[in-house]
Amino acid sequence: MTPDRSTIPIRSSPGAQTPRSQTQPMKRHHSASYYAHRVKESLSTRISKFICAMFLLVLFFIGIIGFILWLSLRPHRPRFHIQDFVVQGLDQPTGFENARVAFNVAIYNPNQNMGVFFDSMDGFIYYKDQRVGSSPLLSPFFQHPTNTTIVKGTLTGASLTVNSNRWTEFSNDRAQGTVAFRLDIVSVIRFKLSRWISRHHRMHANCDIVVGPDGLIMPKFNHKRCPVYFT
Repeated sequence: MTPDRSTIPIRSSPGAQTPRSQTQPMKRHHSASYYAHRVKESLSTRISKFICAMFLLVLFFIGIIGFILWLSLRPHRPRFHIQDFVVQGLDQPTGFENARVAFNVAIYNPNQNMGVFFDSMDGFIYYKDQRVGSSPLLSPFFQHPTNTTIVKGTLTGASLTVNSNRWTEFSNDRAQGTVAFRLDIVSVIRFKLSRWISRHHRMHANCDIVVGPDGLIMPKFNHKRCPVYFT
């Protein structure tokens, strides 16, 4: 049987578009339990995020409060101010035989709620970084918060190591107008807050002092604050 030549065969090319009805995905219909599960998961996620945010907020406020407490309770080192300093006999050629150094230092405790135990205190006088005298200053004492203590020191005789050569250097500086000294006050202290007492700290207060030809401290160095450091 021969094919019908009047019929034209139709071929579909690879690039030809298929009807839209054949390419559209099928819509899925979910059950009520599926949507309830999705809502439950979303609610759990929101609650977890809220709990994390609140936890971080609490940590932030705890950190702020801790920082404020640390600032208010941390110990502040005592403040030293030189009040007076005199080298008697500086205008005498042989004044070293009767040399006498006297000074007053004010010690202020700036802590609002913390006292300071001064277990020991010694004074050292230096001239050109050479020690020329030393002496104990005060017996152990307790300084209350925001209190000021006046320390009076006097060095003479055996507490001074001034010979004729050193006194000549003093006299030469005096002839130039001024003589420079350094007073180093070394203390062993402990801080006290209520029943808590700290360990021992070795504290230095370095006071630079310049006296005039009369042996009295120059006005711009009087009442000057002395740097304080621990070793």
